[in-house]
Amino acid sequence: MHLKDLDTPAILIELEIMERNLARTAEYGREHGLRVRPHTKTHKIPALGRRQLELGAAGLSVAKTTEADVMLSSGVKDLLVAYPVVGHAKLARLTELARKIQVTVAVDSLAAARPISDAARAAGVEISLLTEMDVGLHRVGVQPGAELEALAAGVARLPHIRWRGVAFYPGHIKDLEETGRKQLETLRQTVRGAVQGLKAKGLTPEIVSGGSTPLQWESHTIAEMNEIRPGTYIFNDRNTVLSGACGKADCAATILATVVSVAPGRIITDGGSKTFSSDRTSSSEVTFGEVVGHEKIRFHKMNEEHGFLDLNGDTTEFAVGDRLRIVPNHICVAMNLHETVYGIRGDEVEHWWRVEGRGKLQ
Repeated sequence: MHLKDLDTPAILIELEIMERNLARTAEYGREHGLRVRPHTKTHKIPALGRRQLELGAAGLSVAKTTEADVMLSSGVKDLLVAYPVVGHAKLARLTELARKIQVTVAVDSLAAARPISDAARAAGVEISLLTEMDVGLHRVGVQPGAELEALAAGVARLPHIRWRGVAFYPGHIKDLEETGRKQLETLRQTVRGAVQGLKAKGLTPEIVSGGSTPLQWESHTIAEMNEIRPGTYIFNDRNTVLSGACGKADCAATILATVVSVAPGRIITDGGSKTFSSDRTSSSEVTFGEVVGHEKIRFHKMNEEHGFLDLNGDTTEFAVGDRLRIVPNHICVAMNLHETVYGIRGDEVEHWWRVEGRGKLQ
């Protein structure tokens, strides 16, 4: 299929760039002795999870048990649910997973860990746990030090549970400018102190799992961390560019949209909030993506089916029917809005994938 024959709006994946991103991260992990466990929340496609495993990934990460079910068809044998599993239905899915593969869950309380232990005992399986610490995002996780040590000790005593180590997510570090550099140094000290404290209590973590796409290339400088969980790196997006973790040439994903209305100083496209993530950039500017080849244009507003683009001094004479390619701010959320994405090489569509993990929220 030729690109001109593709209906819009549609997510396009440039295969050459995607493969380069995957290979670069795999090589980085090998070079620095880091286990790479990609977070599949970005692509949500088992075939791409399989490709990550083929390139040497130690396993895969998901957020929800329904996503885990989807990723089984990738051939994964070691899966991390990087989110507390709470509730009977989720525990039932978790124990079924544990019958098939090695499954690990990140938890930040005994209130979440004990029901996992009870479910594992009832099902006659073993489930691994990582104890999660808060390193500055203030989302989930206990405080490093005594609180983390007490949680790890409690988890390690639970029947049918294997405590494997520690998880954290430094999502508060958005870039490596002056503030980000200071935050990164604090992170290094925090992780070092947390691991040393655990070892002093006789709790030596097998896995210290953390990292993020913005910090990906600094992961080897966090000495105690031995596993990274980047997700966005497979495609990258505008926020990844703004973080400094990649360049524009590393963005494999764009959204193809059609101009449906033209007026002085503005155009309207067929991609709105049902097509793009509503996430803003890490800067104060209110925009929802960058139009490839037209950096002046401001994609500043969305309704469900309409994208509002202010030409902002761009002198191009657009016409109804013209097509634009837009790099979204946040590709992970955009993927969850689309049923199918298209792998392209040049102007040819070589592959298409159903987004099988789309809407798997439980």
